[in-house]
Amino acid sequence: MLLDTASMYFRAFFGVPEILAPDGTPVNAVRGLLDFISRLVEQYEPRDLVCCWDDDWRPQWRVDLVPTYKAHRVVEVVEGSADVEEVPDPLEVQVPIIREVLAALGIAVVGAPEAEADDVIGTLATGAGQPVDVVTGDRDLFQLVHDGASGEGSADEVRVLYIARGVGNHERVTEEWVREKYAVEASQYADFATLRGDTSDGLPGVKGVGEKTAATLLQRFTDLDGIVAAADDPEADMAPGVRAKIKASADYLAVAPEVVAVRRTLDVPRTGFALPTEPADPARLATLAAEHNLEGPVERLTTVLARLA
Repeated sequence: MLLDTASMYFRAFFGVPEILAPDGTPVNAVRGLLDFISRLVEQYEPRDLVCCWDDDWRPQWRVDLVPTYKAHRVVEVVEGSADVEEVPDPLEVQVPIIREVLAALGIAVVGAPEAEADDVIGTLATGAGQPVDVVTGDRDLFQLVHDGASGEGSADEVRVLYIARGVGNHERVTEEWVREKYAVEASQYADFATLRGDTSDGLPGVKGVGEKTAATLLQRFTDLDGIVAAADDPEADMAPGVRAKIKASADYLAVAPEVVAVRRTLDVPRTGFALPTEPADPARLATLAAEHNLEGPVERLTTVLARLA
């Protein structure tokens, strides 16, 4: 089970009412994340679990290709380092607490230089040698979905547990789910997202091409290369208006696929992810729980973990 950790703690912060530690520090995101993990572990009983981390939420190499990438979320440009993301102050103070609690529990946290959590997830989901569930509220990761060579439970199966409507109301995204929702194959989803664009990530897409047109183009021409080639071919079966839109976006289409595609070959650990059945540092965990008003969520999670023993 690979967790898109920031996606989850943002969702917890905005979805869980404000709760304060004894010193007045807000802890709703910490508590919510721990309860999310408890619920998912109890339901799916994964052998391994990784909290995938954004070591760089806006890698410069992606910005170099598409300058608008996540630009609307930047509050401070830092020369020679990662730009500062717009994060509510009451959430920002909770992120170090999350890291401390996860360490005391013994739950693996993995990030990589110049990489987003999506890239870590893409790498760990590829060639995992066991079925993988990816927990996220980010549609971009639908590109990883694969039903597996021998169906459910295959060693190369990748599902997304999509939490846009809440962890308790998540959807299991399979190849069939993507097909029914978007009329494209999961393997085409990255090209589909490139054409459609995504305002939340600052990706403009092809102007005038929405989901329906993007799906139709991929059904007809298979992938972006085929679409671009058809736009350049006067004999191809492409409507003049659509052809003009594709050609007008040639510069964007030459670079955007690399931005949208999650990386799958990062140099990250691939072992040491076994889900602990007891805390790695019980004394430290107890101290953190008392200091930050986390006794309830910590007890619930440790109880769930102990059952897996």
